[in-house]
Amino acid sequence: MPKRQQLNTSGTTSGQGLLWLFGAILSIQGFGSALTEAGWNTSFGVAGLLRAADVPQWGTLLVGCAGTALLATAAWRRYAKGRGA
Repeated sequence: MPKRQQLNTSGTTSGQGLLWLFGAILSIQGFGSALTEAGWNTSFGVAGLLRAADVPQWGTLLVGCAGTALLATAAWRRYAKGRGA
């Protein structure tokens, strides 16, 4: 009887990797844009796009918070996956 091969589940799936990626991008863009705008009175990236769309200044902080939520979700999934094994 042939042996069954186990799947390698130690790596992250593409969906899990995308959570980390988008979470990092949104956090850096959101909080970085808010910090740059507050400190140097200039807009870049997300802040520039949001200003062009007439979104209030606190909108960039919401983008940063959304990124942080994605990072927390990715971390929780990794933690839960480790505890389930």
